[in-house]
Amino acid sequence: MKAKMIYDRFPVTYAIVFDEGDEFTEGMKRFAQEHNLAASRITAIGSFSDVTIGYYDRSRKEFKEIPIQEQVEVLSLLGDVSVEDSRSVVHVHCVIGKSDGTAHGGHVLNAHVWPTLEVIVTEAPAHLKRKHDPSTGLMLIDMDQSTVQKTQTGISPEISDEGEEEIAERTFR
Repeated sequence: MKAKMIYDRFPVTYAIVFDEGDEFTEGMKRFAQEHNLAASRITAIGSFSDVTIGYYDRSRKEFKEIPIQEQVEVLSLLGDVSVEDSRSVVHVHCVIGKSDGTAHGGHVLNAHVWPTLEVIVTEAPAHLKRKHDPSTGLMLIDMDQSTVQKTQTGISPEISDEGEEEIAERTFR
């Protein structure tokens, strides 16, 4: 996996290229945590040699794992990064296409890249925080605890524990 900041102003943007054999979910988690991402959007295209997607069974409050053990095209991959217990958490869904033209989609549980996956991560100067929702059993974004409002400069210190200078330093590095 190789990564490079391609835009250093708001919104800070990274390009990440996963290579053949890289495990996508662990690589994205590591990248998000190393860069202290707290509110980011993820998009990608490429292909996987294998992928396990998940369908959330709300009656059992757990993911049904759907392993796909063949090369597939990543037709669409979308996700976000938020904060849970003071650490970056990656949440990604994808639609993949098989050689017969059928498509499958769901929550990405794990995936191995072949030959490449091209990812764009766009960071926002905010924090999206998750908390456990007992009715679904999921960790959902808590808008009451998230700092998503922005001023004209993109920073609103009154909605964050950090001051404007600390946010600007983290965001505009």
